[in-house]
Amino acid sequence: MTWLLLAFAIASEVTATLSLRASEGLRRRRWIPVVVIGYVAAFSLLGAILAMGMPVGVAYGVWAAAGVAVTAILGRVIFKDHFSLMMAAGVALIAVGVALIEFGGAH
Repeated sequence: MTWLLLAFAIASEVTATLSLRASEGLRRRRWIPVVVIGYVAAFSLLGAILAMGMPVGVAYGVWAAAGVAVTAILGRVIFKDHFSLMMAAGVALIAVGVALIEFGGAH
């Protein structure tokens, strides 16, 4: 259950961040509710996950790393943001890092 909630927390954070980009610095006000709701949901879910006993290093590490990777990839797809080979390598390293955090937290 905690991993499912973590996936929703990541999706909420990514949605809020991409909506912040779509708002063009909060000038397009129709995106502000999505930004606020997304971040409130993300932090609330993260708090619930921690209350359920997931170690903070695992929860925050996976949440932050996956958020960065997914946001970078979707930023390229949705907004045509720059995404170089070095950035792709960074996303791959993030995926490896998340896996190592998960396996390290298993004992």
